[in-house]
Amino acid sequence: MSFIKRKTIGEAVFDIINNLGMLLICFVTLYPIWYVLINAFNDGKDAMLGGIYWWPRVFSLENFKAVFDNPGITTAMLLTVAKTLVGVGAHVFFTAMVAYAFSRRELIFGRFYIFLGTITMIFSGGLIPTYLLIRDLHMLDTFAVFIIPVLFSFFDLIIFMTFFREIPDGLDEAARIDGANDWTILLRIVLPVSMPVIATIALFHGVYQWNDYFAGIIYINKESLQPIQTFLYRVVAQSSSNIMTTALQGSAVTKTVTSQSVKLATMVVTTLPIVFAYPFLQRYFVKGMMIGSIKG
Repeated sequence: MSFIKRKTIGEAVFDIINNLGMLLICFVTLYPIWYVLINAFNDGKDAMLGGIYWWPRVFSLENFKAVFDNPGITTAMLLTVAKTLVGVGAHVFFTAMVAYAFSRRELIFGRFYIFLGTITMIFSGGLIPTYLLIRDLHMLDTFAVFIIPVLFSFFDLIIFMTFFREIPDGLDEAARIDGANDWTILLRIVLPVSMPVIATIALFHGVYQWNDYFAGIIYINKESLQPIQTFLYRVVAQSSSNIMTTALQGSAVTKTVTSQSVKLATMVVTTLPIVFAYPFLQRYFVKGMMIGSIKG
């Protein structure tokens, strides 16, 4: 015979207040995104009148047409896609390679290396020394400045290393008996069974690469090498400058779009790719984040 425990009045009131509080937090978090979205799909001139809160009043795609008609925005978007794909691939492989070496118990001075790496998570050289180093390496105004300085992360190494150490030693021993070396074990055994942690690190670094605007401001002077987030930063920071004039030049829809509407459309364009990519990586991401917390 089963008994169903009935909630007391206090517990019921707490649940109601808790649910209402969570709904309020969700609304406060999501509404600004929804507000940007509906105004981006609204006619620019009409949006200047205000009063748009829930749905586009005059639906229009002209704002997005103005965004993609501008070659500067298109170039920045393609560059951002390229640096995200290349950066994620290089970062994941390089960090996994170093983490595999750190995960080997026979590594000489392994604990000392981990201690040194932990220090780098707390202290950094600072902006000016980093800029001087990038300059002396001749990476200013080059595509490599988006990839090489963030090729390695000790925090990501710890996540990789923890996962690698949970892989049964029997796989490694069996591979070595068959004549496999460390490269073969890493590429053909360790990485294929490490998809959860690879997806986690790829999502971490992919979001960073996509949202990074700072490198474009500090290290890049060429407009052809400025990523979309740097372009968007300039649009937002200089709303009345020539940037928006350039964005609207040659467009046949300047009568229905405004600098503000193009800003909002640019924000949507730069945000949606990451939003769409996250659901495909979510199941790996959740599992990867639990690495090391529970062992069974």
